[in-house]
Amino acid sequence: MTTDGIEALFLTTHNWGTAAKFFQALGFELDFATDHNSGQLRHGGGPYVFIAEVPESEEPAMRVVLKGAAPEQTDGVVEVVTPYTDTHYGTREMTVRDPDGRLWTLQS
Repeated sequence: MTTDGIEALFLTTHNWGTAAKFFQALGFELDFATDHNSGQLRHGGGPYVFIAEVPESEEPAMRVVLKGAAPEQTDGVVEVVTPYTDTHYGTREMTVRDPDGRLWTLQS
């Protein structure tokens, strides 16, 4: 299994507008905003940041997304939690677990 580095950071927030302004103050530029309090920001050629607003009842979270391909042979080193599936936003994603129990998303 190989990856091509970090694709993105997916963040959830309780206030999309405030979060977007925070990243813009750090030099990120808005790629697009949706009509449901979310959007994508970029800074140069690096990974993008996608931020989505969630209800106050949900804890804000962060997810690192790796650019990757489906594992060919992992010899039990990489635990596949969910195989690649199509998303509603036009990508394919899978989830793997690292040896310390953290979940990682691979996107293609």
